[in-house]
Amino acid sequence: MTFKKTAIAALCVACTVWALPALAQQQGVSDTEIVVGDILPLTGPPALLGVAHNIGVKLAVAEANAAGGIHGRKVRLISEDDGYVVSRTIQGVRKLVTVDKVFALTSLSGSGQGQAALPLVKQLGVPAISTISFSDDLHTPVVKNVFVFGTKHPLVAEQLTDALASRYPGKKWAAVTQDDEYGDLSRQGFEAVQKAKKLNVVSTAVYKKGQVDFSSEMLRAKEAGAEVLYAGGVVGENVAMAKELERLGLRIPVGISYVSRVPVALKLMGTAGDNVYVLDYVVAEESDKGKAFLAKAKALLSADDFAKINRFTFTGYAGAKTMFEAFGRCGKALTWSCTVTQLEGIKDYDTGVMSSPVSFSPTNHLSLQKLVLLKANPATLSFKAVD
Repeated sequence: MTFKKTAIAALCVACTVWALPALAQQQGVSDTEIVVGDILPLTGPPALLGVAHNIGVKLAVAEANAAGGIHGRKVRLISEDDGYVVSRTIQGVRKLVTVDKVFALTSLSGSGQGQAALPLVKQLGVPAISTISFSDDLHTPVVKNVFVFGTKHPLVAEQLTDALASRYPGKKWAAVTQDDEYGDLSRQGFEAVQKAKKLNVVSTAVYKKGQVDFSSEMLRAKEAGAEVLYAGGVVGENVAMAKELERLGLRIPVGISYVSRVPVALKLMGTAGDNVYVLDYVVAEESDKGKAFLAKAKALLSADDFAKINRFTFTGYAGAKTMFEAFGRCGKALTWSCTVTQLEGIKDYDTGVMSSPVSFSPTNHLSLQKLVLLKANPATLSFKAVD
């Protein structure tokens, strides 16, 4: 009996010892490296956002590796292009996690893509952070292995409208929004301020997604006497509205989505961008933090990548940097479970490029960022904070 107990005890010890490496070195982690995956649109029109985000992740990887890695492990990035197509996002996530065996994901692509891939991400259990998309489905209710930071679309529309209403009191308003969920959410925020502040809205229009000609909507706004415009487009639509207003000789303040806060949009607007405002949670390029970030990027990135930087580079960097912070807090015993626990313990973490620190908790996986009003500077193709 004693021999049997001893044998069983020895077997248990042996099993425990055998299991330790599996626990200590989960997939994507070896003694020398940590493999992470990034899925997003790298081709097609949305690549304007996806490529910039990917460059931000590359920068975070380069920075970590230049410092000797994370507890001696170098970070290796594998990127997948989904072309902003839902089916390709799902295929890409599956490939990254089950074939490439990445340890974590630094993006879940856009809103629709992230929503579609969410069941698979939950099933696989891989830690993921999302900064391009912050769809409610990704964080409400809490998804154990998914973390998000950004804002909410109705909140952006509400605070942008409120900021412009305070800056230009007593003006007549026009609002033009898109005929989809994004448009619905934008109208929700705009109408909340319209009701609360009793805004004098003299012209409204809902346009079809993909529309390129806004001459009718802008002429209607001019004839109605509009003095401020809420432009609820994405990128090309907001450019077209601003240019049409200029053609009509109507030089009025225009509030646009932070998605349009990219150099190419201001380049296309030209002088029509003089009165354009945006509300964002990414620091202004011309701020001290913005300049420091760009200097770091110039030192660590190729000239080609540096030329493609926009505000999505800032968010890609911030998301990856936050994920790497959690890796570091796990020490050498890096596992999915530890990473999730450490992310849930992130509090007031300064990424250096957001308008406010990042915080998560076990009951809240959305770090809601402070929104700041910025004004376009067409001469420098950038934005600067305004009081």
